[in-house]
Amino acid sequence: MTFTIVSVAAATAVLGYDIMQNTQLQQSANPRVLNGAGMRGSAAAGDTAVDLFIDTVKVATIYNTSTGVPNIDDIMPIDSLYIPPNALVHAYVTDAPATNPVFLALVLEEIEEP
Repeated sequence: MTFTIVSVAAATAVLGYDIMQNTQLQQSANPRVLNGAGMRGSAAAGDTAVDLFIDTVKVATIYNTSTGVPNIDDIMPIDSLYIPPNALVHAYVTDAPATNPVFLALVLEEIEEP
């Protein structure tokens, strides 16, 4: 399992912006499993939100829990959501950060096919 953090500046994270765009985590040729997600950053807890999608299916809404960079304590468990090969993971901003960068943390597991 991989605990990975993606960050974006507050000025970039406008409504509708996909935090996952142009990242290596957005797509993989192998199937994956999403086991958790969390977010920190901006000016205050709860002032930023993203909708997490696997391709076109919304799987979660995530709010920032604090300022700063997330750690494992900020992860909201997700019940092993399967991500098919080449599917895109999106994190669309639905409540833009006031100030400071936001950090989205994902727990992803890549599945090796035999």
